[in-house]
Amino acid sequence: MRLVVCIDRDDDLGRKAGVSGPVVGRPAVLDAATRLGTADPEDSDTNAIFAAVSLLDELRGAGEECEVCILTGSPKVGVLSDRRVADQFDHVLEEVRATSAYLVSDGAEDEFLFPILASRVKVDGVRRVFVRQSASIESTYYTLVRALKDPKLRAKTVLPFALVLLILGLAAAENVLLWGVIGLSILLGIYLIFWTFDIDEAIIDSIRSASTDIRQGSVAFGFGLFAVALVGVGFLQGYNAYYSGSSVQILDQAVLFLQAGLLWWIFGAIVWESGRAIRRMFSRGRFPRSFLVATTSIVGIGLVSYGIVYLVRFLEGVERASQLPLLVGLVVSGFGLIIGAGVLQQYFKAAARRAVDDSASST
Repeated sequence: MRLVVCIDRDDDLGRKAGVSGPVVGRPAVLDAATRLGTADPEDSDTNAIFAAVSLLDELRGAGEECEVCILTGSPKVGVLSDRRVADQFDHVLEEVRATSAYLVSDGAEDEFLFPILASRVKVDGVRRVFVRQSASIESTYYTLVRALKDPKLRAKTVLPFALVLLILGLAAAENVLLWGVIGLSILLGIYLIFWTFDIDEAIIDSIRSASTDIRQGSVAFGFGLFAVALVGVGFLQGYNAYYSGSSVQILDQAVLFLQAGLLWWIFGAIVWESGRAIRRMFSRGRFPRSFLVATTSIVGIGLVSYGIVYLVRFLEGVERASQLPLLVGLVVSGFGLIIGAGVLQQYFKAAARRAVDDSASST
């Protein structure tokens, strides 16, 4: 079975046409292309989707057994969107059982995800779609206006500029320009952190996932709510330890904060992963292997973090020298678990690859 794959990395299909990925099968793919073309006739992803259907018909006409699918990412292109494409591709492979793939792309951006496909199945080739256009745009102003209608471009360019003007204007009106500059620096710093690490997308995805879990009666919502509560308790314990400490040094107080809250955060992470694993078990009928990898990594990171915290206290003269073997044991055990989690992940990948190869050879 060969799979014709079209990737919409920035999820124009979901934002403009309201179609969520993955989309599998010729009728569903044609319907998605029609909706996207109706919503935005100028979007090049429409041509790529029709090109994928054309390639499917060409392969089927040659007598090959094949299927077509669309994978969608996220409007904020980056790690989160690529992870979403990878998860959807894994889901499609479980449904279709393809042994090879052919990528149809409308540009270099989608082809950045070529390693995701190649790491799972054999990729026979890439077909890039070029859209023939006439030079009808006669002014730079028209070009800029058309470009600024793209929400992604507006969020990256107009929003920061608007924040600068708004905060500086309000600060100048109140004669506190210095505080305006300070507030602006903090606000832009937070904005850049959220934009760099896709934190806003993660929050939006968590809210959507929680809403879906509530409607479907999933156990993951209860586990997630309990995990958030544990994280909050950890911050509360750290806050109490920070202000109840006798030291006047900020470093000692910060170490007390981490020491008091770290155990609660580790438990919260394990509870969160447990809820996700149970939800996946109910939906797919088997307990996910990734749970063992995730919990091993969490415990390993927790042990290393505890070792570092106690090591800082030892260097500050708070812990006694007799505690040094315990500190070394925590750090070594934590790194051992982290390495073990990596080994488990590679083992599970190799086992899954062997299973696909065995099924391909048997057919």
